[in-house]
Amino acid sequence: MPDPASLLPHLVAIAAEAGARIIAIRQRPHAVAGKADGSPVTEADLAAEAVIAAGLAQVAPGIPVVSEEDAHRPAPPGDGAFLLVDPLDGTREFLGQSGEFTVNIALIEGGRPVCGVVYAPALSRIWRGAVGHGAEHAVLPPGADAGAAAWTPSLARPRPDEGWTAVASRSHLDAETRDFLARLPVAESRSIGSSLKFCLVADGEADVYPRFGPTCEWDTAAGQAVLEAAGGRVTRPDGAPFLYGKAAQGYRNGPFVAWGREPGR
Repeated sequence: MPDPASLLPHLVAIAAEAGARIIAIRQRPHAVAGKADGSPVTEADLAAEAVIAAGLAQVAPGIPVVSEEDAHRPAPPGDGAFLLVDPLDGTREFLGQSGEFTVNIALIEGGRPVCGVVYAPALSRIWRGAVGHGAEHAVLPPGADAGAAAWTPSLARPRPDEGWTAVASRSHLDAETRDFLARLPVAESRSIGSSLKFCLVADGEADVYPRFGPTCEWDTAAGQAVLEAAGGRVTRPDGAPFLYGKAAQGYRNGPFVAWGREPGR
């Protein structure tokens, strides 16, 4: 089993290659189709999936891979390790103008994300983190050498007594999320797409990110790994651990809350 911190540079290189492929496709006419659930899938989703699958087979052979675009997702091996992949998180943002889409790759052990990479190629930003080893972010334009990136530590900030900043989904802000935020001392709310919400909390730019609408494990695992490596945490709304490997539920998540650093930590 690879050490998560040692695996992380390889995941960065794979995510960078997938992101560059996505941007190349975005800059020309490309095919868009619909999935059975009505969500869009593009040529870029499938091309990034192929890049990531090939890369993971080289650097993490034998570790099962569960990906959004894989129609034959394996069941994770009990409490063993597996990789979670979303080759293009935020397809609607990819099709729009915001650029708020990401490549997500995470390693899961014992039901928890232990390391992950989030790459936003249109924004030239990348985050990486391994729990117990810290998190970092860097500027990384598509096609640039990931090995030469200059990394800066990401550190979730302690939540203040008041004046919190919240982040929420740009496309899926529901009444339950609004009600939850109304009970907190939130002074500012920001909307942003994809797993970038976790990264804003990890960078100390926000204090809380609640999500009560539907997500899948590949949407959240890499962002959770980065945030928890940066000192934050992700729980169910009742404070219970937010776990992975729910094959019987189609890898669908329940509601969760991503928090910044606890006061005093």
